[in-house]
Amino acid sequence: MKPAMETAAEENTEQSQERKVNSRAEMEIGRYHWMYPGSKNRQYHPVPTLGDRASPLSSPGCFECCIKCLGGVPYASLVATILCFSGVALFCGCGHVALAGTVAILEQHFSTNTSDHALLSEVIQLMQYVIYGIASFFFLYGIILLAEGFYTTSAVKELHGEFKTTACGRCISGMFVFLTYVLGVAWLGVFGFSAVPVFMFYNIWSTCEVIKSPQTNGTAGVEQICVDIRQYGIIPWNAFPGKICGSALENICNTNEFYMSYHLFIVACAGAGATVIALIHFLMILSSNWAYLKDASKMQAYQDIKAKEEQELQDIQSRSKEQLNSYT
Repeated sequence: MKPAMETAAEENTEQSQERKVNSRAEMEIGRYHWMYPGSKNRQYHPVPTLGDRASPLSSPGCFECCIKCLGGVPYASLVATILCFSGVALFCGCGHVALAGTVAILEQHFSTNTSDHALLSEVIQLMQYVIYGIASFFFLYGIILLAEGFYTTSAVKELHGEFKTTACGRCISGMFVFLTYVLGVAWLGVFGFSAVPVFMFYNIWSTCEVIKSPQTNGTAGVEQICVDIRQYGIIPWNAFPGKICGSALENICNTNEFYMSYHLFIVACAGAGATVIALIHFLMILSSNWAYLKDASKMQAYQDIKAKEEQELQDIQSRSKEQLNSYT
C-alpha cells in the first residue's frame, strides 16, 4: 500500500505543477492581450524550418555570386600585368619604328657609303628581331604570373574550397621570385641603354635650336655649328660625311624621320621604365605569395598533427569505453 500511495502523491504533485505552469502562461497571454488589444484576433503560425522550404540565403543570387567572384581577383597582380604589357608594348613597338628611322637618317645624311654603316645596320636588324622575342616572352610570362596570382589568392581558396600546398608549388613560387628578380635587373640595363639614343637625338635637337635662335640666325658663325655622329661610336671615323653643319643640320631636324624617331625613342624609354616598375611590383607580390604559401604549409602540418592526435584520443576513449562495458 505504501508504494501505491507514494505514486499517487507524486502524480498529484506533477498535475499541480502543470496547472501552475498553464495558469502562469494564461496570465502572461492575458496580460499581453490587455497591453495590445489588436493582437487578440491575430493568428500566429510557426516559423517554417529549412526542411519545409528553402531559405533565400541558402541560394545566393547573381549579384552575390558576382561579388564573390570579384573578391577572388588578385588586383595587385592584375595591375602589374597591365603595366608590364603596356611597358613592353611601348618599348617594342616604338623602339622598332625608331630604329628603322635612325637607319634612314644615317643613310641619307651622315653616311652615304653603305659599307661604312653595314655593321650598324646588321646590329639594328638583330635588335629588331630581339624585340620580337622580348614581346612574345613577356606576353607569356605576364599571363603565367597573373595565373600564379590567381591561385595564391586567399579569396580564390575560399571559392574553390581548401587545398593543400605542396613542396613543388612552393618551389615554383620561389623560382618565379628569382626569375623576376633577374628580369628586373636586366630591364634596368635595358632602360639605361634606351636612354642613349634619347641623349643623342636631344643633342642634335638642342643644336638645331641654337641655330634657329635669333642671336645666331643673322651671323656668319651658323655654319660653324656642327654635329658629328662619329664621336658617339655608331659609325667609323672614316665615314663620309659624318659631320653636318649649319643649314644642312637644320634641314635634318625639320624632317619627319628625325621628329618621329626622337619622340618614339622617348616613348620607348618610358615603356622600359614602366616595365621595370611592373617587374618590381611583381617581385613584391610574388614574395608575399611565397611567404603566404610557406605559412600555409606550416599551418597545414599543424592541422595534420592536431587531427592525428584527436583521432588517437578518440581511439583511446572508445577502447576505454569498450573495456568498461566488458567489465560491467
